[in-house]
Formats: sequence, structure tokens, C-alpha cells
Amino acid sequence: MSNKVRIAIFLGLIPLWTLAQSIRITHGPYLQAVGENEVTLVWTTDGDAVSWVELAPAGDDSFYAEERPACYQTKDGNRVVGKLHKVTIPGLAKGTEYRYRVFSKAVLHYEGQNDVLYGHVASTGVNRKKPLRFRTLDTGRTDIAFTVVNDIHGRIDDLRALTRNALYGNQDLVIFNGDMVDVMEEETAFFAGFMDEAVNLFASEVPVLYARGNHETRGKFSTSFSSYFPTATGKTYSSFRQGPVHFIILDSGEDKPDSDIEYSGLSQFDAYRSEQREWLKKELQSESFRTAKYRLVIVHIPPVDSNWHGTLDVREKFLPGLNSAGITAMFCGHTHRYHYLEPGPLHDFPILVNAPNTALEVKADAAGMTVRRIDLDGKELNRFHYPAK
Repeated sequence: MSNKVRIAIFLGLIPLWTLAQSIRITHGPYLQAVGENEVTLVWTTDGDAVSWVELAPAGDDSFYAEERPACYQTKDGNRVVGKLHKVTIPGLAKGTEYRYRVFSKAVLHYEGQNDVLYGHVASTGVNRKKPLRFRTLDTGRTDIAFTVVNDIHGRIDDLRALTRNALYGNQDLVIFNGDMVDVMEEETAFFAGFMDEAVNLFASEVPVLYARGNHETRGKFSTSFSSYFPTATGKTYSSFRQGPVHFIILDSGEDKPDSDIEYSGLSQFDAYRSEQREWLKKELQSESFRTAKYRLVIVHIPPVDSNWHGTLDVREKFLPGLNSAGITAMFCGHTHRYHYLEPGPLHDFPILVNAPNTALEVKADAAGMTVRRIDLDGKELNRFHYPAK
């Protein structure tokens, strides 16, 4: 404790109860960057804290049956103090269920490692409810089930209706295919707009994968997007494999030219799409991609249905590599209307453009991949079937 703080306490200027005030988990936790051998947990607190995750194997025994290993948020050897908490847990077994809870200890005063004052601890306590769970990915699995939604734009009731089946043990993951909010002005925008409700529904136990839309690129908070939705690549584009399906998540950027007056000289998405084109060349040669029975591309802006610049640049930079690569299907959003395009001269795979008020429920196994497009009432509107490669 610094001399200034000691003097202030002695003089009664800072009551001791103020320094010992409680801390609260404000958002999360939610699962990100799940792989076969690791996972990242993300949450926030209303004050600075040092945070960690306690982990236990699946089982009916009490979480308190023994001391559980703790994994801290660290950076370059130091434990991190802050309000945004991201704890990556390595060394996990593939296709395995784990139980977990998260902790944040308030840091009330911090002037170097020899001058730290701690406060209370907030946690997802297991004494009041069952421990949270997750399951690591497994490329050897023979089946998978997941849901895709897009263009929610903060309509929480629609999100709730469209992801009603995205429960732990029922589905493996949920994909947000862009434009979940109107603009990224501040942290509260996406938490209030969709992520808090996603946590309430499934995201603490069912991982969320995110293909950024053009509306997530807008606003002063947009450059913080990847801090809240980390990936294995460290970029907003990535890939992963679960069972028979290899996923390629692309970032289509903005829909107008970088020089458009709306972007105030802050956009550089042509270069970012070019960067992804080079990454895609290597990705399509990976063993995970080549050995998958199904190969899905998730991208917000479709390479069809418009002559706007974003669409044309996606078409020019992404389609040449994807054509002749054995893509099963591409899932898109953005246009706010449903459209299904069979393979043709421009693209040799089907493109499914999903509407804002429908979801894609997908199941795949050795027999094939089935995609059901459902409405807000859960009614099936369309069904598509793709054979295994």
C-alpha cells in the first residue's frame, strides 16, 4: 500500500469499507477458441481484478471433493489485472467434457508487484448451481450438430427463438454470421444487443464462433472486437474442425469502397480481404481440410446478389481459391432476404443466404449433411441434403 493511501486511511479520507468493496462479474463467462486441446473463457467485471479458472473433469462427485487446478490469465509471465478477462486453458484431452468455474479477485490498489491491495472475490459459484461445462472438439467424431444465425441487429427475442435448440449436449456450437448489432460504439452495445442473452441461453457451455459482419466493423469500439472474440489465428478469420466438418470462417469486411465518406478514412478492408486470400491458399492445403467429409465456408457478405464493392471484392478474392476445392456449401447473410443458389459458372458449390428471422440448423454424419432452415416458431421452411465427399 502506498504512503498516500496509508495517510488517506489514517485521516479518514478513504474509509476501509471502500477499499474492501465487492466486485461483480458483469458479463459472461462464454466459450471462445475451443479446440481439441484448449479453450478460452471470456468474461468482464465492474472493477479491476486478477482472474483465473478452476477446472475439474466430468463426474458426479462434488466440485469441492478436492483442490482443483487453477489457470490464470497471464501475459508474458505476469498475471493480468483488468476488467476484461480471457483465460486460455491448454493441455486438455480431445472430445472430453470438463466442469469449470471462474474467479476474479478485485485489485483495489496496484503500484507494482510489491504494492498491491486486494478486495473481494467474485465467482460463478458451484455451491448455488451446477458447475458450468464444456466439451473440447474432436476431429475423430462421426457427427456434429450446430446452428447458424445472422443479422440479428440486437433483436433479443428473435435470437432467443432461433437458438432454442442450442443446448449443451444437443448441439456442438453456434455460429454468429455477422451483424448481430447495428454499430460497435461501446462494450455495452454488443453485450446488451445479443451476447448477454447468448450467455443466458447457451454460450457459457456451447461455444460461439463469429464471422464478423460489416456492422461490427463500425463504431469506435469496433477495433476491440477481436479482444472479446479471440480465435486460434489471432485474426477475425480462422478455421477449425469438429468431427466430419471443416469450417472456414472469413471476414468480408465492409460493403462499400474504403474511400467512402461513411468510413471517415478509417477503413482498409481491401487489403484485409487480400490478406485472407493468401491465408486461404494455405488453409485449403491443410490436412484437416483435405480429409474432411464436409467443407463449409462461413462469410457474412455473399459473393453474389449485388454489384456493391464489398460483394465484388469478396467474389474476386475468395471464389477463385474456393472453386475446385470441394466446398460443400457457403453460408452467408447480409442481404436480409433468403436466397439459395445452386452451383453455376461463377461458383461450383451451393450458396445459402440466410434471412435475419430464420436460422440454419445443421446436422452431419457419415450418411450426409442436412440443413434445416427454420423460422421464429421453429417451423421448417427448407431442407437441404449434401452427400459426404
